[in-house]
Amino acid sequence: MGYAGVIGEFDDAVVAVRLREEIARQRISRAGLAQSARLSVSTLEKALSGRRRFTLATIVRLEEALGASLRGSAVAEPELAVASPMLAPAEMGSYSRPAVRWIEGEYLTLRASFGEDGAVYAYRTDIRWDDAKGHLIFSESDRLDATFEQGGFVSMPHLSGHTYLMTSEAGQYRMIMLGRATREQRMFGLLSTLQVGKGSQLVPVSCPVAFVPLEEVVDPVFGLVSEGHARLEEYRVVLNMAMGDDFCRLRE
Repeated sequence: MGYAGVIGEFDDAVVAVRLREEIARQRISRAGLAQSARLSVSTLEKALSGRRRFTLATIVRLEEALGASLRGSAVAEPELAVASPMLAPAEMGSYSRPAVRWIEGEYLTLRASFGEDGAVYAYRTDIRWDDAKGHLIFSESDRLDATFEQGGFVSMPHLSGHTYLMTSEAGQYRMIMLGRATREQRMFGLLSTLQVGKGSQLVPVSCPVAFVPLEEVVDPVFGLVSEGHARLEEYRVVLNMAMGDDFCRLRE
């Protein structure tokens, strides 16, 4: 539901993305923010990961602690409201909202585990249109490592026909590049990010990734799906399509 101009109405995914942006911009820790906002760290983490709804009281406390709005600017008079942008910025592909409605929704996201050979890591990705910003945004939830859940903007340039899910925090980027959707609206591609190495070392890493509309999955399982798990073979078959059907390639 849109939130502009109506106090108490807001989009949880938008609030989560803006909150991450402010945490990165102000260079504060989540623990420090939780203390300033008189919230528990657990409450903040669950809200950021999508496992708990933001309440108006929680948002007000966070806004007071940050000194910034997480809901956009309210408009006093309805007749003064400015129409929401219907065209994404040129640097994101200048796509229109009607042209990208098909991609909006929740997806089961699968990628190879970085820590266990043969295992699959599964979580939820939500792609939505942000009325205030005038472009698609995404947010992740149901990850075991909630601290590393990502959120950002979606770029869809016409030239390549690919979809890019970009995270930007204090100049640090993570990218997911997805090919054209199949008939089942599934998308496959490549994820590039940083993996924790020895000590404080961060190592660039890439792996195939699959996005499956959540409505297609019966009783989805999230988290680390390892050897012996009943869903491992099913998830591996889907994930292997990323390279098997030439949606992405890995070269040495």
